[in-house]
Amino acid sequence: MGKSSKDKRDAYYRLAKEQGWRARSAFKLLQLDEEFNLFENVTRVVDLCAAPGSWSQVLSRILIKGEKFGREAWEDKQARDRIAILGSLSGDQKTSLEIESAEANTPTAKDILQVPDSKETLRPRQNVKIVAIDLQPMSPLEGITTLKADITHPSTVPLLLQALDPDSYDPSATSAAHPVDLVISDGAPDVTGLHDLDIYVQSQLLWAALNLALCVLKPGGKFVAKIFRGKDVDLLYVQMRLMFENVTIAKPRSSRASSIEAFIVCENFRPPRGFRASLDRPLGVGDSIEADEEVKRERTKPSKGVNEDGIVEDELGSDSEEEESNRRWIAPFLACGDLSAFDADASYHLPEDRKVLDPVQPPTAPPYKRALEMRKAAGGAYGKTKCIS
Repeated sequence: MGKSSKDKRDAYYRLAKEQGWRARSAFKLLQLDEEFNLFENVTRVVDLCAAPGSWSQVLSRILIKGEKFGREAWEDKQARDRIAILGSLSGDQKTSLEIESAEANTPTAKDILQVPDSKETLRPRQNVKIVAIDLQPMSPLEGITTLKADITHPSTVPLLLQALDPDSYDPSATSAAHPVDLVISDGAPDVTGLHDLDIYVQSQLLWAALNLALCVLKPGGKFVAKIFRGKDVDLLYVQMRLMFENVTIAKPRSSRASSIEAFIVCENFRPPRGFRASLDRPLGVGDSIEADEEVKRERTKPSKGVNEDGIVEDELGSDSEEEESNRRWIAPFLACGDLSAFDADASYHLPEDRKVLDPVQPPTAPPYKRALEMRKAAGGAYGKTKCIS
């Protein structure tokens, strides 16, 4: 989290420091979870491009510590309020309210009384395993196994498999003995300002994250990754549809509207029959990958052709002549986050007695580390310098 003048006005930047998050991006994952319920029945997770660790921090606090945020915390609050209302009603009024709940398909008093108070009771999950990978070093987190590795290199796969199953690791294996439920990636390249170049580099990073996820993800698992939305990203969507039943593009409210970033949420991992994941041959390069017969009608598949200039073109079409006019599949777009939440692009009034908080976890190895050391030597810190006469 930087300290530019815009960041000082950003409500999510200040809120992240107040709530103890390492970065404001933690709210993006929490808002995605509110919409897609990402952490339901999840105990094994891989976090790619994890530094500085805000998404891993969310995983640690929800899965390991048992804290509740977002949708689950709201449901608990609704349950506690409902219990308080039922406690003040008479017998006939309680019966009438339970009948209304049954007709509206909402929890009854009996069901609600079984919901624990999130303020007093923490419910950690059993057998949780979380592995975080990044090319940059990351400060440790409770219960998180961190790896310093390059997700685009094939040598990362055995390191990840060993971290997931240190006791039963097989050096000759190319996939996880105990696959994971969820793979997330908030990675992005250092942007140049040239949007076409940035979108291309980001697509290659997403491609690497996908192929690494295919090596460890179990059938029915989920994959969430950052994506830059451009005019020619349809091919990425179709490639995801080859492996996942549901693919949605989501834009959390904490993500600035002025940014081209979004998140691709892939649910229900269903690899094609006979597919074998490998970073040496990502997505079976050179092979013909086809979906199962039962879903082939629902999906389009890419076809390649060479034009008169010798350039290979990918065309998103179908084999059916009736569907020849429909040659594009566009992933559905969904905005996440309640409208009452803070607007990431808005400036909010700051009280005069506010206290400026330092970042929860300063960068471990920033590229501007030498500049920080010089500032501290001059008597300043975190961007503050003292005048030297």
